[in-house]
Amino acid sequence: MATILNSDCDLLTLPYSAATDFLDLADICDRFAETLMECDDDDIYKMALLGRLSACLALLAPTLNGPIPPHLIDRLTVETLPAPQQFFEPDPESLCEYSQTLTQVLCQQTLQPETEKTLRGLLCELVWMFAADMKAPRWEAEKAVR
Repeated sequence: MATILNSDCDLLTLPYSAATDFLDLADICDRFAETLMECDDDDIYKMALLGRLSACLALLAPTLNGPIPPHLIDRLTVETLPAPQQFFEPDPESLCEYSQTLTQVLCQQTLQPETEKTLRGLLCELVWMFAADMKAPRWEAEKAVR
């Protein structure tokens, strides 16, 4: 069964580049993972998604230790920081590397179908964790003194 694409979800033509903000790249990775999880029957589309995810991760990786651009600070500032809820806490560089490695393994198409599905699920979970970490608030807004 072929995956039917519509103009709202055609991730294969979604533009991004090294100039794309890391928050937008994280959102794009998130969307690739979500679509990849829903794509069971179309091997060509899965391969294309994996390739695009790999390219997006490759663009995101060099931004992980850089300063946050001033125009993004408001998007990462909230009134109260949420409590951390992760039990598995690799650093962003490791999460990116794990995701990239799983993407490359899945692109080789040498796995049994059950193994491929399990590793695809693991990849998506890692990408979602990575993207959520990238998009998570980092600062609390200054509270007015009364």
